[in-house]
Amino acid sequence: MAKEIELKFLVTDRTFVNIATSHSRIRQCYLSDSPDATVRIRLKDDNAYITVKGRNHGCVRDEWEYEIPAQDALEMAEHLSHGFAIDKTRYIVPYKGYVWEVDEFHGNHEGLIIAEVEMPSANCTPELPPFIGKEVTGDPQYYNSSLAKAKKPSI
Repeated sequence: MAKEIELKFLVTDRTFVNIATSHSRIRQCYLSDSPDATVRIRLKDDNAYITVKGRNHGCVRDEWEYEIPAQDALEMAEHLSHGFAIDKTRYIVPYKGYVWEVDEFHGNHEGLIIAEVEMPSANCTPELPPFIGKEVTGDPQYYNSSLAKAKKPSI
C-alpha cells in the first residue's frame, strides 16, 4: 500500500507556466466519492488509471493506483459516471528540490488553479514557489471528488 503525502494550495498567477518542464491533459470521473473509499478513473493523455484512496489524515492518506486500458476507462466513465466531470491541464514544476503539480481547470471550474506538492514525509516543509497562495490542504471543497459534483468553489 502506498501513502499519498501532499500539501495543496491555491495559485495566485500563471508564472508557473514559464518554469514547467511538461504538461498533460487530464480528465477524471469518480465511481465513489466516499471519504473512506474514493475511486477515481483518470485519462492522462493516452494512458488510463483507476485509483482508490482512503480518508485523509491531515496531509496523509492511503492510495492504490493501477494502469488500465484506455477503452475501459472511457466505458466506465460513460456507463458508470455520466462522463468525465473534471478536465484540467497539469503542469509539472520543479522548485527547490520538490516537484509541484499545478492543475489549471477547464469547463465548470475555468479559472481555478491548484498546486500540490508530494512529500516523502508529513514533517517536510518545502519552500513555496512565488505563485503559491492560500493553503487548502484538507479543505473538502478543493478535493477533485468534490469538484466533480459541484460548481466552482469559493476562492
